Amino acid sequence: MSQRFGKTHWKRFAVGAVPTVAATAAVAVSMAQGALAASFSISGSDFKVSAGSLSGTGFGNYATVDVAKNGKRVPVSVSSIKNAKVVDMCQSVPVNIPVLGTYTMSLKAGGSGTPVKAKNLYIDMTDLQAKTGTFNNVDIGVATGSMTKGQVNPKDHVDPNGYAQQADSVEIIEAHQRVWATSAGTFELAGLHMNIAAGRHDCF
Repeated sequence: MSQRFGKTHWKRFAVGAVPTVAATAAVAVSMAQGALAASFSISGSDFKVSAGSLSGTGFGNYATVDVAKNGKRVPVSVSSIKNAKVVDMCQSVPVNIPVLGTYTMSLKAGGSGTPVKAKNLYIDMTDLQAKTGTFNNVDIGVATGSMTKGQVNPKDHVDPNGYAQQADSVEIIEAHQRVWATSAGTFELAGLHMNIAAGRHDCF
């Protein structure tokens, strides 16, 4: 079974929007009570990531909470992909430098004909918008601890009975994401270009 979602806000991905929000809230409460722990301390701000296409096999999606160094808790929707490819990847984050003002740190890769490749990719996001999304053999509402197609980051502590989604494969075209953290077992960035420049130079 293949499902396509065009111009779909991530929080409205498929029919599971309400359970996803409820699961995120439940995880946030558990974090506040000390029942769960975040995988690592995140920075105090999110960043933007865009891609001409993001595809891969072994897709999973679940809720957890990231914790910033200052103690701020951020409920996130984690997308996991066992084997991922990204074309035309752009990452940007504005930073305030004393005296000099606002600068933008940027990373671009996968635009030279060779896509970015990642294994065991985890994207902790709060928002995703895309032109189209195709999920093959998708299961919506599976228990987090019962996923067989997707997977949970072993550093994330989640409720095994919590709400999750999974699919054999996924392809998202023209993705725009607001991300708090990204991790991967391996990240191969073809045509890598990292820089910092004065002013705002957002990916989207």
